[in-house]
Amino acid sequence: MRESIKLIKVKEAIQADNDALAEALRNELRKRRIFLVNLMSSPGAGKTSLLLQTAAALNKSLRVAVIEADIDSAVDTERLADSGVMAVQLQTGGFCHLDVSMVRQGLDSLDIDALDLIFLENIGNLVCPAEFDTGAALDVMILSVPEGDDKPLKYPLMFSKCDALIVNKIDYLGTGLTDFSLDVLSDRVKKLNPDIILFPLSCRTGQGMQDWVNWLSEKIGTFADLFQDRFEK
Repeated sequence: MRESIKLIKVKEAIQADNDALAEALRNELRKRRIFLVNLMSSPGAGKTSLLLQTAAALNKSLRVAVIEADIDSAVDTERLADSGVMAVQLQTGGFCHLDVSMVRQGLDSLDIDALDLIFLENIGNLVCPAEFDTGAALDVMILSVPEGDDKPLKYPLMFSKCDALIVNKIDYLGTGLTDFSLDVLSDRVKKLNPDIILFPLSCRTGQGMQDWVNWLSEKIGTFADLFQDRFEK
């Protein structure tokens, strides 16, 4: 490229602006004692199923809501609402990720001061959502057994940035329908992210769900004394 030509890296500028807004949102929510969790996965991994069970396990101690994001659908929001979970729908109209401006729109549609825990159900995609900070206190990913244990090799950024990895549909293991290996997956993920926590579970059978709920409760409990007091009652 000629020295006289000015190069503007648009993507880097957009991400830098988003990162600053995300940090501001994170600080704001902390002051208001609202815990925001960004939940990511490929389509069909079980985000909504996990949210339904998690909300049911926590609704006696916390006020929970979901910001549901889809390119053009409301089916998951309807499923949450039918189960009694407060949910709002973000239709991104083609965008394959959530950024802070979109999250703000979702938060503005909720009475967030009447809530303790808000989940972002991000767009089903293992690429774009990993690139944008949403301002969440935790980034969590779901990988389902039928997807295979090679996904960390194909989508390293997603696995590198998450605080926890939920391995859903473990009821497939031992059926002869898959050669998925939890040990192989764990080795691959830990090479990318030594601090990540893995939770093998099945939303269908409930196996392993309590370990995930307990860990999340502990994270929320250390976030603010308000939450810790509720869990101790």
